[in-house]
Amino acid sequence: MTLLQRAVRALRPASTGALTGASRARLLDMSYSRLRFSVYMMPLVALPLVVYLGWDPQAGWMRAWGLVYLVLSLVVYGVAQLYRAEQRLMTDEAMLARWQPRVHALAWLHGAGLSLGLLAMAQVAVQEASMLAYLVMAHIVSTNATHQTPAVGVFLRFFATSWNTMMVMAYWIFPALWHVVVPLAAIYSLVIYRHALLSHHFSVEQLQLKERSEELAAKFLAAREETELALREKSLFLSTASHDLRQPLHAMSMLVEAVALRNRDAAIAPMLHDLRHGMDSMNLMFNSLLDLSKLEAGHIEQRPVPVVLQTVLKELATLFREQARRRGIALRLRLPRGAAIVMADPALLRQAVANLTHNALRYTERGGVLIALRALAGSWRIEVWDTGVGIAPADRDRIFSPFYRNAHAWRIDSAGHGLGLAVVARCARLLDAALGFQSRPGRGSRFWLGLPRAAQALAGDPATPQAHAGAGLPRLAGNCLVVDDDPLVNAAWREMLSAWGIQGFFAENATQAFQLLDYGFQPDAILCDQRLRSGESGVEVLQALLVRCPQAGGAMVSGEFDSSELQRAEQEGRIVLRKPVDLAQLHGVLSQWLGRTAAGSA
Repeated sequence: MTLLQRAVRALRPASTGALTGASRARLLDMSYSRLRFSVYMMPLVALPLVVYLGWDPQAGWMRAWGLVYLVLSLVVYGVAQLYRAEQRLMTDEAMLARWQPRVHALAWLHGAGLSLGLLAMAQVAVQEASMLAYLVMAHIVSTNATHQTPAVGVFLRFFATSWNTMMVMAYWIFPALWHVVVPLAAIYSLVIYRHALLSHHFSVEQLQLKERSEELAAKFLAAREETELALREKSLFLSTASHDLRQPLHAMSMLVEAVALRNRDAAIAPMLHDLRHGMDSMNLMFNSLLDLSKLEAGHIEQRPVPVVLQTVLKELATLFREQARRRGIALRLRLPRGAAIVMADPALLRQAVANLTHNALRYTERGGVLIALRALAGSWRIEVWDTGVGIAPADRDRIFSPFYRNAHAWRIDSAGHGLGLAVVARCARLLDAALGFQSRPGRGSRFWLGLPRAAQALAGDPATPQAHAGAGLPRLAGNCLVVDDDPLVNAAWREMLSAWGIQGFFAENATQAFQLLDYGFQPDAILCDQRLRSGESGVEVLQALLVRCPQAGGAMVSGEFDSSELQRAEQEGRIVLRKPVDLAQLHGVLSQWLGRTAAGSA
């Protein structure tokens, strides 16, 4: 770029074409308000000059100039009220089209008025008075060069009819000094013009930054709304589909329990025991899935209870062992002797450790993952070690942010969404747990959760393993009516109830249920599914059956958790069993309505 090109560029006003109509209207509004203020000040400028000249006959022009500016100030004030009124009613583009020519006209007029003021002062024979007026006008022009320049066109029109006109007038006002005054005035004109451009550039850049920040804020809000919508849609999907998702799991749980209760082969007893615990883990993780969706949406609160950490970590190790085997990764568990007990929400704690373990397995290509429990002074620390890609120092402050994934994560697994560690951080906040990590790129990472110790007495004797929920329960006797339209679930109900000594009768809808009653069947217990394919409300069907059979006990069975209908039923005192039904809870409910046999336990 040549020197001439640089000079031309330095003397060129900033382009406002990229600005929105609102920003250009804002620039015009700032220049107009300052132009009006300059007009309002002119009578006050004229006053000391008139006082200085006194009643000199030659000062009449100056008094007339001050009076004209006083009238002009009143007119400009009245027009400004019209401007404000229209500003509230018209669009920015309409205001620009209507008022920009008017503001330009006022700038021409005000500049010419200043020149006339200098000419009026020049009528006084005293040369010092003319020089004083020239300096006053120079100061007024320099002030306007700072204030009027947001819309630079306003200032340039004012500048052309004020100072540039005064510069030419200097030849006649200072006939003995014009060869000094005119060059100085020309230099001053160039300096003022350059200063005006700098001030204009600053105003335009400020509005560009404002527009950019508003654009970024709008994009951020849109992204946040999109994320919240996705979370709401996911929660809605889980809530809507939970019934269909829970049905097979519900049936499997009862079938496994029925097989285990009827088994007489000691050789397969250990396998059935493992299968029972596997089903328990599946039920637990399925329930945690809904809790996770609520957690991500910010709609969950913690419910702390005594938790034995060894039990939680063993369940998670069992859950992830097959995934580790498929990836060829060693998954190890290191636990201390004795019980490690903390006060925490089990679902939140399990979800946090599960996410840490899942992340460790996902981003470890070779080596292994270790889940460890360490005793510290007054607390327990759960640690998850891996030999994965590690975390770069530049990413350390962002890994717990939602949707953030580093380059290594994208390379290894492009299917993730960057929510895993964000959920861990949220769980840790709700649990009031210490969360931290150490990592070496290419070597691996160690994440930990720290929780205060709880008194061992709170959880009883955690070292003694608890029997499975369905083991050792007493056999029952009686009739139970089950209203469910899923054949697979009904088959599971039949086997489960039979294993407990209960005679089960089954109906797919209210019509079939009442037909059984018409045939003389008298149930001791009624279990009714909430969602029936016939479109009937399970709650209403159960209420009608209990009216017909007042001697029977009744409970709802549902795979939904946020149903307002179920909430009303619970408030009215109805028992609601959530799928997959906890078998110990089910047995306890049925034992209230059915008699026990003398055959012992199931």
